[in-house]
Amino acid sequence: MKSAMVAASALLVATASQAVDATAAKALAQKSACLACHAVDKKVVGPSYKEVAAKHKGQADALEKVSARIRSGGSGMYGPVPMPAQPTLKDDELKLLASWVLAGAPDQ
Repeated sequence: MKSAMVAASALLVATASQAVDATAAKALAQKSACLACHAVDKKVVGPSYKEVAAKHKGQADALEKVSARIRSGGSGMYGPVPMPAQPTLKDDELKLLASWVLAGAPDQ
């Protein structure tokens, strides 16, 4: 039963990842200065989006975890450099960014 729930959750995450509006997400990431410290496939100041996606792959609560991390910021998960909080982003914006990151930050 538990493995079926995990598989269903993974399918939901994969489906949500495919439905990401990449153009809107990338524009929001630029507007929020995320791209000053993150890149799609290489470490800048913070981890690459692909590294974040890989770290959370298969986790049923990945969307919630990444959304919360974007909102609160913090340090220690990927090293000592703190990520600034984004407390002014609305819940739908947080979910858009988190879904995009978990999808590997696709261009389209």
